[in-house]
Amino acid sequence: MKKFLFILFSALILIPFSLALAQTPPGNSNTPSPKTPCATCLTNPLGNISTPQLLIGQIINAVLGVVGSIALLMFIYGGITWMTSGGSSEKIKKGRDIIVWSAIGLIVIFASYGLVRVLILTIK
Repeated sequence: MKKFLFILFSALILIPFSLALAQTPPGNSNTPSPKTPCATCLTNPLGNISTPQLLIGQIINAVLGVVGSIALLMFIYGGITWMTSGGSSEKIKKGRDIIVWSAIGLIVIFASYGLVRVLILTIK
């Protein structure tokens, strides 16, 4: 039952992200414009990303979105474990540990993001 609930929550969280990533932004088509006649037109497959800094920023934003989703799932899983413990001290400790370590993981991830951002902005 726990495995089914985990898969269900994972699907409900990850499906909207995959649908949002599958859409093309407005005004950004890969077909050449009829105004510019050329035999071989190359378009940027990355869209409006023209520098490595922008590409790295997009990757970091995507990773942070996934990390946030995973942290939310872990908070929910820890809460469900705690609430369904039935008074068992082992299960209560397990649920509390899941929640605490999820929070510590989020703090470490966002602190490292902040540190890298400060370093990149100072180097610029």
